[in-house]
Parts: sequence; C-alpha cells; structure tokens
Amino acid sequence: MAKGTSLDVAAASLDPTDTPREPAPASIAADPAQAPAAPPAHDPPAHDPAQPSVATSARERQGAVFMILGGALLGTVGVFVEEAGQHPFTAVWFRCVFGAAALFAWGLARGRARELWLDRRGLGAALLAGALMTANWALFFAALEHTSIAVATVVFHVQPLWLMAAGVLWLGEPFSRLRAGAALLALIGLTLATGLLDGAFASGANGIAGAAETNGTGASPAYVGGLAMCLAASLAYTGVSLIAKTVRRVSSFALAWWQCVVGAVLLGWWPLAHGLPRWGTAWAWLTGLGVLHTGLAYVLLYVGMSRLPAGRIAILQFVYPACAVAVDWLVYGRALSAAQLSGVVLIGVAQWGARAPRATR
Repeated sequence: MAKGTSLDVAAASLDPTDTPREPAPASIAADPAQAPAAPPAHDPPAHDPAQPSVATSARERQGAVFMILGGALLGTVGVFVEEAGQHPFTAVWFRCVFGAAALFAWGLARGRARELWLDRRGLGAALLAGALMTANWALFFAALEHTSIAVATVVFHVQPLWLMAAGVLWLGEPFSRLRAGAALLALIGLTLATGLLDGAFASGANGIAGAAETNGTGASPAYVGGLAMCLAASLAYTGVSLIAKTVRRVSSFALAWWQCVVGAVLLGWWPLAHGLPRWGTAWAWLTGLGVLHTGLAYVLLYVGMSRLPAGRIAILQFVYPACAVAVDWLVYGRALSAAQLSGVVLIGVAQWGARAPRATR
C-alpha cells in the first residue's frame, strides 16, 4: 500500500507514481508511508467499458474515500511516534512486528497467503527492499526528534523527484522540459520548506527542541542533522520504489509483508539488548504504528488505488503530507511559517507536474 513514507503501503512502500495495475509490485507507504500501486489480482479493473458509467463513478468515489482515509491515517504517524516516547529502533521494531501480523491476517482473510512464498530472485528483492525500508523508517522516526512532524514529512516528500531522476538515469525513462522544470521547482520548494531561509526553526515557530541553540543566527546542528536524516530516508525509500518497479514477480502485498518481517529480524537485537517498554500507554501507541499505520493504512490505500485512475491517485497522494502538517499544528501547536507553506505548495505542484502524463512525452 506513504509513503513515510510512504504502505509508506504504508504503504509503502508502495510506489505512488505508477498507474494501478497487476502484477506490478510496490512496497509499503511512506511512509514514511506508503501507498499501493497495484490492485488485487482478483479484483475487477478500475475501468470496465462494459459497465455503466454510473457504476464506474460510484466505484471511483469509493476509491477516493478509501485513499483519503488512508492518507489521513498516515498523517497521524508522527503523533504515535512522539507519544510513544521510545527510541526510533524500538518504534520501528514494533511497527514491523505488529505490521507483519496485521498484514498476514489480512492475507489469510483474502486468500492471498500463497503470495508470500517467493522464488530465489523474488526473495532477494524482498530482502533488499526490507532492509531499505527499515532504514527509511528508522531515519524518519529519528528525524522527528530533531525537526517536527510537519517539516520532516514535507522534506521527505521530495522522494518522487529522486525516483524520477533514478528512472531517467538507470531505467532509461524519458526526460522532458516539464520534468526538468518540476525538479527545479521541487528543489526551490524544499529549500523554503526547511525554514533555513526565513529562520523559522530559530524563531520557535515550529516548536522545535534545541532551536534556542541557534540564537536566531543559524540552524542548530541537531536541526540540520534532522533534515539530513529526512533526505537520507527519502533516498532509501527511492531504492524500495526502484525495486518495486523492476521486480514484477512479487506482489505489493508480499513485498509489504516481507519488509516488515525483515525489519523485525534486523532490529530484533535491539529489544534484547535494551528491553521492552514498560507495559502501558507506550505499548498502545507502538501497536498502533503496526496495526493502524501499516496494516489498516495498507488496506485502505491498496483498495482505494485499485479503483482510481492515475490522475486522481497523484492528486490524492497529497492528503498524507497535508494531514501531517495540520495534525502537527492542531496537536502540538507547531505551525509552518508562510515561507515554509509556500515551499509545501511548490513541492506539490512539482510532484503533480512530474507525474502528469504529458511529462513523459
């Protein structure tokens, strides 16, 4: 199924830049989270010319509702991480363990458990994608400690531009003037969104811990480090998306489940060395990261994308970062500055331009 992206699903992650189809695989969302790119093999196609237009319209409306719900749910992932108050490795391990359990239960209920059995090449791709997704989640969760939910999410969402560049350089995808303009616009938006130009991080507008260290003269090392972790997370997620694009034999559901399994194994040493959190509210927040932001978000985004054309999917991908910005403001009172909001808009316009069908001509 964000993205953190991305089901990151989510999805995540599941590659949000492709038209829904089967058997094209993807990874969990963006998460951060993450959104699925392929519909279930047994579901009817999103557009059946033999069906009445009214039925098609109703199906697309349902798909939009599912995607909005999934994106809104992913927009709260930062709150769960902050309220749990655990080390990023602990948060990622819990997300992987409970996410794998939730996805396995869904696969059994839908009769898709057989998809989890992979051949040698498919397993190798899934293991590599799992390692990259684990790094993605760990870096993003760590970045939240040094920036803010809104800033980290927005900076991470330049990832589709990295994917576009990788597609041009390594997959031989076409590169047009429209895509070049989109990339330049995204970089300008990224610069504005970080708050480095208007000093939003230093003024306390974002409510970031450690901002006082700057004395209004520049960014603190912790803040710059958080931004760097966001960008590193987005690059790791790009690697996951490239694997999803090139390895067609693994379904998005199987890739998402294997990512969680790999993450649980890779980080299994951490709870053994440092112990589990004390039983209480922390467990509820951490369990939610797996069951809600991986399992449920995956299903919502996966089903939603299977019922929508590519154009609407591209637009609805922005629900997640928009909700993350709103949630950060409503829950913690951390509002972006005017310049940062302008950067968010520029990144959104750039992503839409890069995904537009004419951009590939």
